[in-house]
Amino acid sequence: MPVEQEARPSRTGVRVDVQGLRAVAVSLVLVYHLWPSGLTGGFTGVDVFLVISGFLITAHLLSRPPRTAGDLAAFWGRRLRRLLPASLLVLLVTLVASRLVAPETQWETTSRQVRAAALYVVNWLLASDSVDYLASEAAPSPVQHFWSLSVEEQFYAFWPVLLLVLALVARRSGASLRTASALGLGAVVAASLAYSVHETATNPASAYFVTPTRVWELGVGGLLAVAVTLGPRLHPGAAVRAGLAWAGLVAIAVTALTYTSATPFPGWQAALPVLGAAAVIGADAPLGGWSPNRVLALRPVQWLGDVSYSVYLWHWPIIVLLPYASGGSIGVLDAAVVLVVTLVLAALTKRFVEDPFRAGRLRLGLRPTYGLAAAGMAVVVVAVSVQLVEVDRRDAAAAADLQRVMSGDDPCFGAAALARGAAQCPATSDPLVPAPAQAAADKSQAYADVPGGRSCFAAQPQFADVRCTFGDADARTRVALVGNSHAGQWLPALQRLGEAHGWRIDTFLASRCALADVRQALDTPAYSRACRSWVDRTTDAVAAGGFDLVVMTNRISVPATGETFASTAPAFERGYARVLDALDAVPVVTIHDTPFPGSTLDGFVPDCLAAEDERASRCSGPRGTWVRPDPVTRAVEAVDRPDVTTVDLNDLICGRDTCAGAVGGTPVYFDNSHLTATYARTLAPFLDPTLERALAR
Repeated sequence: MPVEQEARPSRTGVRVDVQGLRAVAVSLVLVYHLWPSGLTGGFTGVDVFLVISGFLITAHLLSRPPRTAGDLAAFWGRRLRRLLPASLLVLLVTLVASRLVAPETQWETTSRQVRAAALYVVNWLLASDSVDYLASEAAPSPVQHFWSLSVEEQFYAFWPVLLLVLALVARRSGASLRTASALGLGAVVAASLAYSVHETATNPASAYFVTPTRVWELGVGGLLAVAVTLGPRLHPGAAVRAGLAWAGLVAIAVTALTYTSATPFPGWQAALPVLGAAAVIGADAPLGGWSPNRVLALRPVQWLGDVSYSVYLWHWPIIVLLPYASGGSIGVLDAAVVLVVTLVLAALTKRFVEDPFRAGRLRLGLRPTYGLAAAGMAVVVVAVSVQLVEVDRRDAAAAADLQRVMSGDDPCFGAAALARGAAQCPATSDPLVPAPAQAAADKSQAYADVPGGRSCFAAQPQFADVRCTFGDADARTRVALVGNSHAGQWLPALQRLGEAHGWRIDTFLASRCALADVRQALDTPAYSRACRSWVDRTTDAVAAGGFDLVVMTNRISVPATGETFASTAPAFERGYARVLDALDAVPVVTIHDTPFPGSTLDGFVPDCLAAEDERASRCSGPRGTWVRPDPVTRAVEAVDRPDVTTVDLNDLICGRDTCAGAVGGTPVYFDNSHLTATYARTLAPFLDPTLERALAR
């Protein structure tokens, strides 16, 4: 985390409490990333960093308030010299290391995030991905920790401008700079906090990353700087100051020990670590007595605080990339290696990269500073472009291979291999088609991020209706595909059948929200209400749509409200039955839900296939675990209608005892749950008889 080095000296000289607080913050983050179950709230170390940054940068600006554009340019130049050299170095090394050790399925995502991080906008990219149901489950990228650096850089861009404006207002109105600053910054803090509380409650996935939900944390540090720098000098006793500092550290410790990934964050919950950090800084406790500064002033603690920025930069890429290089997860020995390597790299980076630019040994004027900053960012962006060119070339070659295979007559390709059996379709060592990197993007056209695709999914927070039509719009036979993303995965199979039989296919799809008349426990109560409303509207629209056939399937991605996954089946059985009863004027075929590799696999199946030579071992799982009971089967029995049937094609996805990540020379899944478009198309001939019989009724 970048935090400014220019602290306001106290009477004792260097602010050892601030330096020690940096060490505490980076330790929380480091321990959390290495042992998340041991320090479940360690992510709040980032919030401590934000308060420190807001305090120090505001104190610095108030000591020399910017008055002209030149002052702003000089301020930003200092920030560039302080922050960019180390961050751009880490980004470039991470990009190269990812290309060398990470599976090719990760190259494109990592490259795009490296580019966004170099431009300090990666927090917005991550926010966008977080609200994408599929992308939100992706493997972590080695540069996603740059989100907080992006927030700070954006803060540094507008905060001095705000203070300049407030200084002008103070001069013209006759108010004091203290009053103008307190009121202006206070208004920003209040607005940001209100927005943070609202977004955390209504859109928590993106709220974690976006700048407006975090500005108040930096702003609290800024208000503290106003009080310390411009306010009246208070003289509480040493015991009071020490007690306040201890209370702040205890508040930080409580959040680190009790908060979890399930804690709505940031919102008002971030107030505890934020106010804790502010208490430690504001106390400016003495070094003697029982003050916590006796510990914070220890040389190892001060050293760690001094290198905390580089520690933060290096630790996460090492944690993410090490398992790819070692072939396993991070154990105790691996964690020790991460710690040692991180500290060594941080020390070297501090001495040979940070200090020469920050301390003035490389004395650069404004023009060279901005020129070198632009050149450094350009180097990273060009390196990313080179990597993306390679990805595009591989994609083109893989697309040609897929076209060749799909236009051929291989009787053992895809699901046909299981249908014919091992005797007729022995396993081969041929390259997978599509290759794992391309399988990650091998989705149905219901997704906007595929060629010719469009966004056909209603999504949180509002679950606004989205309708898509495929095939011949004037076809006499109209088929409705309804459900959540596990219905969307069947679109390629229906398209193949529609082309053969002359069907029009209309989709009624949602992300996560299953088409069941039940209150589903999504991330927020507002999401749950919006999902239930989508179910009601969609059921009515399909019932009145004049369809010849409805194809329905869902994944239970969340339990019913008040239930667990283990106990939720009866609620969904009743919910499905109510939907089927409402669709009483049209034949319905329900498809048993497909296997779920995420039951046993960490990460996505294409990542596993790309990284694993012995694919049959690590990229497979027990059928009894991957294939879950589907409540829709009992719901079909409950409605007891001859025109409502169910079909189970899981024998064409899994063997008798084992489910594999690749079958018949092709990847089965594009993530940890959804069928690739290619594999879905190979299932079309086996789905066809059931649908034809239903239409014949």
